[in-house]
Amino acid sequence: MELNTQEFIYTYASSPEEQSLSHLEMRSFFGLESHHNIIKSAVKIDPSRSPFIRERIEVLYGGDTFIDIVEQVQEIDMKEKTFKIIFIKINDLKKEDKIEYGERRVMERDLGARIHGEADVHNPEHIFGIVAYGGRWYFGNYRKNEAVWLKHTKKPHEYSTALSTRVARAVANIAVPHPEGVKAIDPCCGIGTVLVEALSMGIQIEGRDINPLVTQGSRENIAHFGLTGNVTLGPIADIVEKYDVAIIDMPYNLYTHATPEDQADILRHARRISDKLVVVTIETIDEMIEKAGFEIKDRCVTKKGYFSREILVCH
Repeated sequence: MELNTQEFIYTYASSPEEQSLSHLEMRSFFGLESHHNIIKSAVKIDPSRSPFIRERIEVLYGGDTFIDIVEQVQEIDMKEKTFKIIFIKINDLKKEDKIEYGERRVMERDLGARIHGEADVHNPEHIFGIVAYGGRWYFGNYRKNEAVWLKHTKKPHEYSTALSTRVARAVANIAVPHPEGVKAIDPCCGIGTVLVEALSMGIQIEGRDINPLVTQGSRENIAHFGLTGNVTLGPIADIVEKYDVAIIDMPYNLYTHATPEDQADILRHARRISDKLVVVTIETIDEMIEKAGFEIKDRCVTKKGYFSREILVCH
């Protein structure tokens, strides 16, 4: 976990169907959650990692009032770069203190006038952000989510029951919120939806599956996006290496020939090769997970229409 004396403010957005998943990812990143779509933390996360983080402010100045910020930004020298200031719309101001669009633009211009340098609202070389949070005002370097996962929605090989790229990316983050030194495996990887998202975020992960057609499809999907990852053929029972975490999108009885005994066997071997497991399931398998030797530490539900998946974090 990258902790800093620096503080960061993140804003979030999620649909009602994915709010539970968003909060589980938030807890995984920061150790806490916020129901106000905004959170402050000393943990540094690239906003483009998350399908739910909208933007991040790296805090430079804080104050009890907007005027406090105005006085502090006069220290900034931007003579080398053009800049722009964005007023973050999501904030936790009381209803009577909400700031309308026109006033926000005035405040942006007021701040910009105090900074030494040239403002450019269309093509700035640097962006600052200002936001109200927790009864205080914060100003700092602004970074927007680049929605990287959207580039992965069209793959050479598709699988009708595969996770969406958004869910797969969140699952990878829940499993490995802080990748440094963490070794992961997806032993039932299918066509590699989770692998693509994890590899694109710099997570050290390997894939495996018993189906030669999907392992080849997984390799081609990974290569299609210019990524490099190892995908092997064979059952989880043959794995001898140890991993920090396993990610399993449990084979479904509805779509595969996996029996409850097969599923229990997968979980038992996951316990043998890893200390942590993040499992995606359409069925209630709490008892099966506990019999495998895991304890469920956290969970969420994500929905798409009438179809629900449960995501369980186990140790």
